[in-house]
Amino acid sequence: MATTRLKLVFAGTPEFAAQHLRFLLDSGQHDIVAVYTQPDRPAGRGKKPRPSPVKNIALEQGLPVYQPLNFKAEEDRRALAALGADLMVVVAYGLILPQSVLDIPRLGCVNVHASLLPRWRGAAPIQRAIEAGDSESGVTIMQMAAGLDTGDMLRKVSCAITSNDTAASLHDRLADMGGPALLETLNSLADGTAVAEAQDDTLSNYAAKIDKQEAILDWRKPATQLDREIRAFIPFPICYTTLGEDRLRVWQALPQDNSPGAATPGTIIHTDKQGITVACGEGTLLLQALQLPGARQLSVAEILNGHAARFSPGTVLGSQ
Repeated sequence: MATTRLKLVFAGTPEFAAQHLRFLLDSGQHDIVAVYTQPDRPAGRGKKPRPSPVKNIALEQGLPVYQPLNFKAEEDRRALAALGADLMVVVAYGLILPQSVLDIPRLGCVNVHASLLPRWRGAAPIQRAIEAGDSESGVTIMQMAAGLDTGDMLRKVSCAITSNDTAASLHDRLADMGGPALLETLNSLADGTAVAEAQDDTLSNYAAKIDKQEAILDWRKPATQLDREIRAFIPFPICYTTLGEDRLRVWQALPQDNSPGAATPGTIIHTDKQGITVACGEGTLLLQALQLPGARQLSVAEILNGHAARFSPGTVLGSQ
């Protein structure tokens, strides 16, 4: 039996959302009648307003685009209601929708969340999962409620978090998983076969938005924790330490052991083409890819070709 076609409004902003929009359009199984996205923001050296990845796709497809600052104005809520959508699909939109908006579509609103709810609720579930050392992540499709990521779950798909995963690599894997899971959910809602599962609030954690200050490496922490932070903050904001007065970005590292630190945290213990071994509060961290100011990301072997003296054993990172 053919799935009933739904009239959808899609709301999203970044690339993660754009991949879901593209998947729905390519599937051709439902009708997207309009797209909502954040207002164009200044970007680049010229600080010219730049449309979001979602807006770019909508314009390519000739879809109506709405960009309200929020839905406090009655005219914005009326405009949404006039679209006559069965359902609103929300993917990393960037706005918290009030109940008055959630109630407008006939079937309400569903959200694609990049976490296995209720584990991580909030703005940065991918980064926080890696930072915490979680062994798995996934995508949850939920019926939206007024609370922060508290709605009933309609579908969950999971994947392992590997020891090499960064926020960037996990983001891409979850984006690939989310489209098919979303489409299956929409089909079950259209056919009336969807089954919702309530979340256990006692298992939830708040995935706070990433602050740039968190990117400063604290060498007093265990090497395993620093490795997680480095991977969690790629591609933003990129962890760093200081080498004299220079900021040294760390793109790749490997925790070596878990023994108590024998040297002052931040001290370079050993240097060779395999990496720069740095003492931590527990264990050591092998720095493998770095970026000096005004330069591109390089392997340690490449950096040592021109800067070996700056990384000699006994040098203490993070002190000025």
